Amino acid sequence: MIRKAVGTAPATGSDAGAPSRRRTALLLAVVVLLTGVTLVLGYVNKARCTGPEFDAQGRSAPDYENRKDLDVCYSDIQHLWIGRDIDKHVFPYVDGGIDADGKLTGGTVEYPVLTGLIMWLAALGAHTDAGFLLASALIMAPFGLATGWLLGRLSRWRALLWALGPPLVLYAFHNWDLPVVACAVGAVYVVHGMRSRWSLRRRGTVAAVLLGLGFALKLYPGAFVLPLALYVLARGEDRVPGGRLDWWGAGRVAGAALLTVVAVNLPFAIAGFDGWRASFTFQQLRKVDFTTNSFWFWGFRPYSEPDDVAFQDLVSWLSPTLIMASFLLAAAVGWWRMRRLGSYPWVAVSAAMLCGFLLLHKVHSPQYTLWLLPFFVLLRVPWGVVAGYLVADAVMGIGIFRWLYDVRAAANLEITQGLAAQAVAVGVWGRAALLVSLFVLFLRVPPTFPLRPPEAAPAAGARPGADDPDARPAVDVVDRGERAAVMDGSGEGEAREAAGDSPRPAAPAT
Repeated sequence: MIRKAVGTAPATGSDAGAPSRRRTALLLAVVVLLTGVTLVLGYVNKARCTGPEFDAQGRSAPDYENRKDLDVCYSDIQHLWIGRDIDKHVFPYVDGGIDADGKLTGGTVEYPVLTGLIMWLAALGAHTDAGFLLASALIMAPFGLATGWLLGRLSRWRALLWALGPPLVLYAFHNWDLPVVACAVGAVYVVHGMRSRWSLRRRGTVAAVLLGLGFALKLYPGAFVLPLALYVLARGEDRVPGGRLDWWGAGRVAGAALLTVVAVNLPFAIAGFDGWRASFTFQQLRKVDFTTNSFWFWGFRPYSEPDDVAFQDLVSWLSPTLIMASFLLAAAVGWWRMRRLGSYPWVAVSAAMLCGFLLLHKVHSPQYTLWLLPFFVLLRVPWGVVAGYLVADAVMGIGIFRWLYDVRAAANLEITQGLAAQAVAVGVWGRAALLVSLFVLFLRVPPTFPLRPPEAAPAAGARPGADDPDARPAVDVVDRGERAAVMDGSGEGEAREAAGDSPRPAAPAT
């Protein structure tokens, strides 16, 4: 006969060994404060390129074209003030399109619609590229602070890597990436860190909405819906080997993400389909060249010139094919690892998928490091690997702009000639090698946050899962020596010894 164990329930993460609220508040205050200081430094770094004079279009002068590369203060935010009708305050997408030469027109920008809205809002009160940079920074800074807070809640002092990391100084205001990073980290927080008695299905659904919003900002969080759905499919931390899969919950996750993407994009597609589609067409038509910063250009010289049609056509299908293969490989390895870990490692799989994208995509913009940085916080990657990647990234991020200046200043300079060119080569290949290593490491290392969210247990006296099938325990707790029936999908039980043959291993220590 199966009996419920009588005695003291195991302490939850919010009760046992948790720091006091005062210490937690202090930790979060320090992380957010230091993040704010670093964001200010990031703004000052980019603002070096603005002013002191401005031409009739609001472009900084004098000698902006040389200063942005020589002083390594270039930002897409300042640069795109001219050329996308941002300076004319045109509402994005609705009246836009793309011409035969691949140039965007009528207010269309090369980013998804929510990023386009942020750009438009930041430009409303601006009349120069300096004002546009400042307004963009003020809009995005709260997202950077929120990311620091979320990482502090999840991984505690390791969040200082976000708050004090060089990428925040180099890239916080290089492009419009802080909002999408906040969405991706927010999804992890909803599933694993938020104090709530929500079921796994509900947490997964809300997280999927955040990932859908992330897709409408910069696309990449949309890939994380797959591992999140697999995590819910396997019933999260309550998985039992051979137990029933939660197909309805996984479908809810996928559906919530899809509906979010449709709800955000549909009004723009209806109001101006050509302008909305042009943002995607622009990225599809983009050729591999020295501005893409990827190994596709630097690793296949001299065949990777933009006018080599055969090579460009090859990369146009090979790159996305390899990216999809890396996604499937990461998801499959995660399912295999689940047998040892006890639950599907969706955060680790998401990190590995991101590595595949960064390595294999034909464009690797400098600010993409901001996408990867939170995973260095959330997963216990060795500090040496983290430091190596940040050094390689900084060498690349600084070297590429000095190289562009050298090329502009010397008419006959060879593409591989000079210290800056060597720095770019070291950065490109060092970063590529580390991304391959990180793809493997992310799938092996444990998380730095508790897998079970705080206060996830039912209230005292309530029957577990009485009103929520997701919260129902898969195995009854039994006294030592009793036998528990682990029910499979058909209702037939597999007898196990409760003491000595645990149905699943303990979660990794964090």
